[in-house]
Amino acid sequence: MQKNAPFTEITRTVDLSAETHGQRAKCIQRLIRLDMPVPHTVALSFETVHGIAAGQVIDTRPLLGSFGADSLVSVRPSPAMQEWGGPTAMLDVGMNDTMLLTLSETIGAEAARALYLRFVQAYAVEVARLDPELFEPTEPTRDALVQSLEIYEEEMDEPFPQDPANQLAAVLKSMARAWEGTSARLLRQAKGAPPDAGLGLVVQRMALGMGAAESGSGVIQFVSSETGLAQITGRYLSQSQGRDALARRAEALYLSRDSRGPSLEDACPEAFAELRAFGDVLRTGLREEMQIEFALDAGKLSVLDAVRVPRAPRAAVRIAVALAESGVISKEDAILRIEPRTLPELLHRQVAFDAQRDPIAKGMAASPGAATGQLVFSATAAQACAAQETPCILVRPETSPEDIRGMHAASGVLTEKGGMTSHAAVIARGLGKPCVVGTRDITLDLRAKTLTTRDGRVFAEGDTVTLDGTAGACLAGAPRLMEPALDGSFRTLMAWADQARDIGIRANADTPADAETARRFDAEGIGLCRTEHMFFDEDRLTVMHEMIFAETGEARGAALERLLPMQREDFVDLFEIMRGKPVCIRLFDPPLHEFLPTSREGIWNLAEALDLPVSTVTHRIEALSEYNPMLGMRGVRLGIAIPEIYEMQARAIFEATVDVSLKGAIVTPEIMLPLVSARREVELLKTNIDAVAAAVRNERGTRFGFRLGVMVETPRAALKAGEIAEITDFLSFGTNDLTQMTYGLSRDDAGRFMGTYVQQGVFAEDPFHTLDADGVGELLNIAAERGRAVKPDLTLSICGEHGGDPDSIDFCRKAGFSYVSCSPFRVPVARMAAAHLALTDAPVEKKPRRFNLLGRVLRSGS
Repeated sequence: MQKNAPFTEITRTVDLSAETHGQRAKCIQRLIRLDMPVPHTVALSFETVHGIAAGQVIDTRPLLGSFGADSLVSVRPSPAMQEWGGPTAMLDVGMNDTMLLTLSETIGAEAARALYLRFVQAYAVEVARLDPELFEPTEPTRDALVQSLEIYEEEMDEPFPQDPANQLAAVLKSMARAWEGTSARLLRQAKGAPPDAGLGLVVQRMALGMGAAESGSGVIQFVSSETGLAQITGRYLSQSQGRDALARRAEALYLSRDSRGPSLEDACPEAFAELRAFGDVLRTGLREEMQIEFALDAGKLSVLDAVRVPRAPRAAVRIAVALAESGVISKEDAILRIEPRTLPELLHRQVAFDAQRDPIAKGMAASPGAATGQLVFSATAAQACAAQETPCILVRPETSPEDIRGMHAASGVLTEKGGMTSHAAVIARGLGKPCVVGTRDITLDLRAKTLTTRDGRVFAEGDTVTLDGTAGACLAGAPRLMEPALDGSFRTLMAWADQARDIGIRANADTPADAETARRFDAEGIGLCRTEHMFFDEDRLTVMHEMIFAETGEARGAALERLLPMQREDFVDLFEIMRGKPVCIRLFDPPLHEFLPTSREGIWNLAEALDLPVSTVTHRIEALSEYNPMLGMRGVRLGIAIPEIYEMQARAIFEATVDVSLKGAIVTPEIMLPLVSARREVELLKTNIDAVAAAVRNERGTRFGFRLGVMVETPRAALKAGEIAEITDFLSFGTNDLTQMTYGLSRDDAGRFMGTYVQQGVFAEDPFHTLDADGVGELLNIAAERGRAVKPDLTLSICGEHGGDPDSIDFCRKAGFSYVSCSPFRVPVARMAAAHLALTDAPVEKKPRRFNLLGRVLRSGS
């Protein structure tokens, strides 16, 4: 072989890499090194193929000469990653009139005609770019072959090429140019390939798979692609080539003995035994479960290629754990083989990968999972379905706090508006229900209770649909769903991940059900409990209305006194479920108008419930309305203006702390003040909370500690973190609102243009989905530096939706944060992402992850 030849014969000793010749070429070399019966193979590098696409002419005669006389070859793509695809493989290159006569004598006239006809049809379509309808596959008769050759000559004004070297040159040129085409480039970029990704090509002697003796081709693997369990799957087809066995499954044989029909094991037991042995060799030698493409020529086995077994996420986890437990790979390698973003597919039902899909709407995949149910268009209808135990999908233009009970009742939520941090998205993720938002290709008619698709189909209330929150789609009908897979392999892998990571992972949990989910997914505590969600139950909402309409502080206190035992029981449940793990409770945050009805019917019902004139109720609702309520009287502003609310909540927390502590549990609650902007706000509320703590200690005759912190959601709070940290134990960054206020964007409305912004490079990513490290991140860094300058052991965390995003976790690790908190169903993603970062990054400086002991002592009364 010449040193500067444009091709390389693949041998045991040749210097070959996936970075220069592609993954397939490198894998074939590994097969050869493992003594597999691989036909002679030659590889063309990325550089060579790129030159061919640019017009460089190479002499293919020396290349063909390496295969010897009268050899047919195949040409297959070899990109750097198999997943990027490539041009269609070409088989039987070199087939011509002379080879037809030669092969007719060795494998029979019919088999030889079949090879020739197949090559003519493939060459005409893939290389000459002729109309595929002119070359539809037919039976390999003499007339069919003659007709195909005549059609080719008529369309091309020249006979079918007979020189194998010219055939091969044309095939190489066609495949090289196909890779460089715009459509191919966009397709592989969608699969994660860089724009300048190179393509290698491999030329291999054909294992014909045709002849009088047992010949054919097949594909075999030794684990299930869906479950990862040990299972021989695939097909073998006599008198076939390539992957015909998978394309023509009805005619193909099973591999191992099967009651459903004949098998390769019955027909060729020796070849089957060899394949099983090869599977074991590949598993150990390549440290992976591989799918083998093979051929038989008169009973002689050839291994043509091997690729990583395609697998669903649940199978990927089981395979990685099994390989590690058998010592083939390390635990660290097993962790790194599982992409964190795929884990939600294990935690929820999913549309089966082989299910028929009929999409009727497409939007943002706001919360993963899949659910089938009847369409409903109101929270009331969803609750009615739940009462009848009928699954339903709630469809709304957008959701509001009034819809929460309907969201609880529904199996999934679909909204016309909204983005990744809209109300529907955040609540659905917390509930662990599939949610698709921003589906602007549908038209809703709430009065007629219909959904109209872009293609004109109309779906009415009661029609069955399936929501795919993982793919961001709504499907017609009820395709097959796969159940969650939280098996032993998943738990083993997550335990290994916990050993590797170096940042804490908590969950956002608002209810006992959320807390149970957080425990099930091994969260290290609750990083955000939004107490306002506890007030939307029917019995509590009535008391909230009474409190809102109270005219004096005493009247408000009387109403809140009725809520106190309910709140206390909420916190008792949370503390008991978390069993000594930290629970961070955010005091009441939203503006009061969110608890009031907006419809005429709702206002009338409220007036009747409170025994007040409709005009009084209407005026009170109008008085509480604000031009921009998200920037109005909410959070600490509400706590200062109506202190009775926070005092009731603090008392409920402390009484629950005492009740659970008396049962032997260790409880140190964390109380978080929302929407802080100034130190003085904290001072005022801290005084009230300390007074309530002292009163409870005196009344119950016991001591307890607690930690007080703030939720940093305003830029000013971040800039004043040093002042605020002097009187608090922790700073938890609410990155949803902090991003909203830093950008001046509404997180509910940004979805209308965010895709365009990202596409045109205004933002690298949606800042509500991945933390903006340069802008919002700078505020976090400033706050962290200023806070820890006055209190080195200050606990820092984020508790917005960014807490479950791997890139955002990366930022928090590098900034030295103590933990991140995210929706319960995103906890496994966060744990795995943190483990990946710890295993692949340089070690980060360790910061204290425990609470501030001094602050605890000062407030413990000791």
